[in-house]
Amino acid sequence: MSTVIKTLGQNNETFAVKSGGHNPNQNFSSIDGGPLVSTAELNEVTLDKDAMTVRVGPGNRWEDVHKVLDGTNTTVIGGRIGNVGVGGYIVGGGLSFLSGEYGWAANNLVEAELVLANGTITTASASQNADLFKALKGGGANFGIVTTYTLKAHPIGDIWGGNLIFTASDETDKALLAALQNFTQNYPDEKAGIIMTSEITLTNLVHIWILFLFYDGPSPPAGVFDMFTDLNPGINNAKTRSYYDLLSYNNWAVLKGSAYTIATETTPLLAQNASADAVNTTLAHLEDCYAHWVNVSKSHAAVPGLVASLAFQPYPAVFARKAREVDAGGDLIAFDEAADRIIFEFDYSYFRGLPAVDRAVDAATVELYGGMKDVVDAAVADGRAPDVYRPLFMNDGYFRQDYWGRLDAGSRAFAEGVKESVDPRGFWGSRLAGGFFL
Repeated sequence: MSTVIKTLGQNNETFAVKSGGHNPNQNFSSIDGGPLVSTAELNEVTLDKDAMTVRVGPGNRWEDVHKVLDGTNTTVIGGRIGNVGVGGYIVGGGLSFLSGEYGWAANNLVEAELVLANGTITTASASQNADLFKALKGGGANFGIVTTYTLKAHPIGDIWGGNLIFTASDETDKALLAALQNFTQNYPDEKAGIIMTSEITLTNLVHIWILFLFYDGPSPPAGVFDMFTDLNPGINNAKTRSYYDLLSYNNWAVLKGSAYTIATETTPLLAQNASADAVNTTLAHLEDCYAHWVNVSKSHAAVPGLVASLAFQPYPAVFARKAREVDAGGDLIAFDEAADRIIFEFDYSYFRGLPAVDRAVDAATVELYGGMKDVVDAAVADGRAPDVYRPLFMNDGYFRQDYWGRLDAGSRAFAEGVKESVDPRGFWGSRLAGGFFL
């Protein structure tokens, strides 16, 4: 990798770097007419049980990592779908089913070996190049190409997980949003995780809810997921299994062969003790967010093969506290405990063909995330949501979104200082085809 970067430094070619290739933003891990630097051969997965660490190459996908770890009673903090690539996931933060116990995936980084803009190979850890080490945790592709991640290993046995599937209706929609609010604001167990998704496809003929449930144990205690299972899903396939089995199973959600756009927004939730009707106020706000997604998505149903997906990803305040507990050095995302939050992920998959179709989906994506920000801003302005820090989650961001502009000012200034130190000429930002650049 060092030789590749030194060679590229001697010309003006725009290039891209590909890890697992999961990020759907055009040019983030792909390029038309320039060099594509693949990390596919950097696929090491080495468990050190004495040190409780795992060395992982960026060319892996998380299912590759967990396949090696399967049966060892150890795991690392990684993606919730096995198909997700290792590299970009970690430097973007990395939200996990295990984040309630261990924070972001980035908080569990012990050491990174990386190639800098001048081709130098260096190591970053809490004790060596500590500023660079922190900047990697939420800093994306601004500082170098990581060639090896050393991650904390954690004990794990059998887990419980799977899907609940519901047909959408006014009654079901409201009940699920209320259950999500309850789960997020009365977070029942740090071992519990959920992604609650709504899907619209086939020119609006199909509208369903798919929930991805997880519990770090053979079965969840009574009450952890009852607010969802009591709603009588049409399908409930959650069961006891290995973690590797669950993540591999979750790959069914990846529509291979389709083009994707992805975007995000963050909403804080009003504390339930803030007023007598705070619970109803927050539920109404979530309903407004959901209605905006439905309206925008249904208005673009004519796009060939369009599948619209909205993921509600709970980020209770305890997640932010856990991130700081497990990682004294901190990360750039720097969520606080001022509120429970929901991180939205918006996905449009479609059949790519004519440039006009790409333009239509781009416009729909911008309309969706821009309008969702307006919905949240309005709720904050009139007191229906608290006025707290609302960063964007890099892993779910659209290339047009202002990741750095939404980040804490201190984090951005810190990252700019590190960039000036390791890449004063701005090599990565000027030469990579895509990314969230300072």
